[in-house]
Amino acid sequence: MTAEMGSKGIMTFYPTVEEFKNFSRYIAYIESQGAHKAGLAKIVPPKEWKPRSSYDNIDDLVIPAPIQQFVTGQSGLFTQYNIQKKALTVKEFRKLANSDKFCSPHYDDFDELERKYWKNVTFNPPIYGADVNGSLYDPVKWNICHLNTILDTVEHESGITIEGVNTPYLYFGMWKTTFAWHTEDMDLYSINYLHFGEPKSWYCIPPEHGKRFERLAQGFFPGSSQICEAFLRHKMTLISPSILKKYGIPFDKITQEAGEFMITFPYAYHAGFNHGFNCAESTNFATERWIEYGKQAVLCSCRKDMVKISMDVFVKKFQPERYENWLAGQDVVPINHARPTPEAKEFLKESWNDAPSKGSVADGCRIETKRHRVCLEVPDDVVSKSDEDEEHYGKRPRLNLIPPRAPSQDVRRTKGLTCFCLGCAEVTLFPVSSQKKVSFHLVSSFLDITRSTVMMVCRCFDSILQFVPHPHISETLPLLVDTHLDVEPEQEEKEEWAKPLTWLWQCRPFNPQAEREYNKSMGQQAPYCSICVLFRTHQSQCVTLVNHPGGRQWSKPLIPEMCFNTQTSKMTEGGEGQLSNPHLAEDGTSRLVSCRQCSVRVHASCYGVSGGEEELDNWLCARCEANAITEVSSKLKCDSRALLCFVCEHRWVHVLCAITVLEARFVNVMERAPVDLSAIPLPRFRLKCVYCRKRMKRLKGCCVQCSHGRCSTAFHPSCAQAAGVLMHPDDWPFNVFATCHRHRTPPITERNKASMRDLAVGQRVICKHKNGRYYNSEVQELSPTTFYEVVFDDGSYSDNLFPEDIENRDCVRLGPPAKGDIVQVRWTDGLIYGAKFVTSHIIPMYLVEFEDGSQISVKREDIYSLDESLPKRVKSRMSVASDMRFELFAEDDVKQTSKRQRVINSRYREDYIEPVIYRAIME
Repeated sequence: MTAEMGSKGIMTFYPTVEEFKNFSRYIAYIESQGAHKAGLAKIVPPKEWKPRSSYDNIDDLVIPAPIQQFVTGQSGLFTQYNIQKKALTVKEFRKLANSDKFCSPHYDDFDELERKYWKNVTFNPPIYGADVNGSLYDPVKWNICHLNTILDTVEHESGITIEGVNTPYLYFGMWKTTFAWHTEDMDLYSINYLHFGEPKSWYCIPPEHGKRFERLAQGFFPGSSQICEAFLRHKMTLISPSILKKYGIPFDKITQEAGEFMITFPYAYHAGFNHGFNCAESTNFATERWIEYGKQAVLCSCRKDMVKISMDVFVKKFQPERYENWLAGQDVVPINHARPTPEAKEFLKESWNDAPSKGSVADGCRIETKRHRVCLEVPDDVVSKSDEDEEHYGKRPRLNLIPPRAPSQDVRRTKGLTCFCLGCAEVTLFPVSSQKKVSFHLVSSFLDITRSTVMMVCRCFDSILQFVPHPHISETLPLLVDTHLDVEPEQEEKEEWAKPLTWLWQCRPFNPQAEREYNKSMGQQAPYCSICVLFRTHQSQCVTLVNHPGGRQWSKPLIPEMCFNTQTSKMTEGGEGQLSNPHLAEDGTSRLVSCRQCSVRVHASCYGVSGGEEELDNWLCARCEANAITEVSSKLKCDSRALLCFVCEHRWVHVLCAITVLEARFVNVMERAPVDLSAIPLPRFRLKCVYCRKRMKRLKGCCVQCSHGRCSTAFHPSCAQAAGVLMHPDDWPFNVFATCHRHRTPPITERNKASMRDLAVGQRVICKHKNGRYYNSEVQELSPTTFYEVVFDDGSYSDNLFPEDIENRDCVRLGPPAKGDIVQVRWTDGLIYGAKFVTSHIIPMYLVEFEDGSQISVKREDIYSLDESLPKRVKSRMSVASDMRFELFAEDDVKQTSKRQRVINSRYREDYIEPVIYRAIME
């Protein structure tokens, strides 16, 4: 019995033929040796052991749903999208994998191949024959089909089969096919055997560091994290080893050769890729140690097909003394990741109870789907252009969102004219190499809504700067203003969202009193921070204020730290990364501070404010502290925030805008200053804000565009925020996902409770027919009906089961089962599924009859009275054909009701659906 250490903590074991006979016992042994601490172990079977006599007869095996893996991202952070392709046989897949397009590159060692993988992961998407239900094993020991662990209790005692969990899956890989970072379903163990072919490389994070890895991933992908806190379970997130090193996340790596087993342990995040054509087989198993992990695992919040195993049977069988507390929801204990499974007692003897305790409390946020997630909606920039034949009409091209940043930090190398940050006057540049005068009229009409929420911007020039202030524009505005600006005459504001901002537009004279009153008003409204208002529309839930002694208030910021930390082209360079914030308390709240001069209110973490409590009570924002209201147009000396600049001129920009504009970068992330805007392309300044152009003339500025598809709608971030444009955090490498009003999904309005009054027999109503359309009908009968609610073993639920749907109990005669009882449900497909009984509901059901004589039993919420205001979706599917079948039409009537053919606006041609296509879709 021998064991070797792989890369760092991953151990490799070489069992003898005798030791290889008992699978569960050998797993207990390797845990007694500490293999589980790394989260991954390799087992090399005895030379005499063969899982299959020959692989020559599998060419006709069908891979029913291969997936093509499109990867998008940069700088070591990627998102993987799986697009389902047509079925292939193993012979066809092998030919494809070995073709010139998909074959493995030449390499001398693993390090070279690894570099080629991460360098080319976004190119030439490979095809993965994943999740093939079946096995290639002959009846031998260590047969993945029959491991006989405690996980088989699920199948034996409840008759539940979960594909890929307690049954095996086959995986046919080619070069660059990838399994993204994830843990196993319910944090189970897994076993993976490589039958034949090229090697497979693995990365693994020790379970004790799993929580740190989750926080890192949530920081880089805040958009996905807010949609689903368990988004890593989707198997779509790739993070390179260089990023893990940069942020201090421990990990190990190892290569699996053909004929070797890999064992992953509970709550071990792992990822990897294939070196070329190969075939692997995998399934899950469990030991007694896993039960605690399974009890604390929860479902992904955004999918209904997630694997979930009821833990009742395991707790009742292996932890009977804790069963009552488990049912009461009181059985939650810390998990010791270093402690081996109880089955290892025979190898550890007395030392088992003295195992070191290095574990931490496991979080209830870990579960995933077994199958690779197939994406039905893929971003436009993911699929290669060769795969798209769609023609686009009347659309202005969107800006390149990720322009290349100059690799050198020496900004003095910039020659001639430069595109630089927002200022407050017309800037005339005189290049040193030539005295030719060029004027830039880069104008932004940012609102004064967050005028005080600004930070200094430093920029280096190899030019002579000449500032020509405009007499009608406040010198504190973050603008570059045309000296010949035409100001719109004052007119009454008609839009509700803009009425409070009447005196804050930059075409108006600076009004400090109006600014202070507006800042005070906004500081008393959620989210109470002039920077967090960026995501106010998205965060509909109430922001809770926490009162501290001395009248000080704290609350949780809405902006993730990653939004301040993204635009760094040197992510892979040396130095440690930082996604935490020293101004955040342990509960995630941050102190709210108000400027004593302009009354703007911000989170200390959002604005980078530091100091003692008394100092924060008398805090001044950066603009007021520098007295920039009157001196911004003059040349000020550089302060300590401009350490990276060679020659600096103080200019100002809203923090809110610096977050939203993708190319902006906070040089000192913790202090939120200075802001480098050198990468902003000139075309961005030519975009016209849809809100400003109604109020000003000849204004150009640094705008952002709607993130929906190829929509070219542009707006200034501050204008969009004030107008209620929906913005929320996006995933790396983007900061903010903005949705203009044209692409915003209208909210579904709830029905008025007054209109939901009881109906009488014989009353005329509107109801949905079985053909999907709505017709006039008549109420025939009212009868209360009993429905049962159950939760199935896969985590899904149903609340409209009839008592006769329960197979293992005569509910019609005996009544409903007790809460928590295990029941067997016959579903509409004729199969029987295991479930847990929740409760019963008595719901009044109405029998309605349509004009064709058909009848249907429906709930009250599915019926509309004739005097009720119908929702738009009902109106669009309302049919009155039966009422009009006897009506006759004259030719004049037809002419009068006819309309001219609608001419499609070229700008919206893509979004317009032809009626014929629309009808085809609806049918």
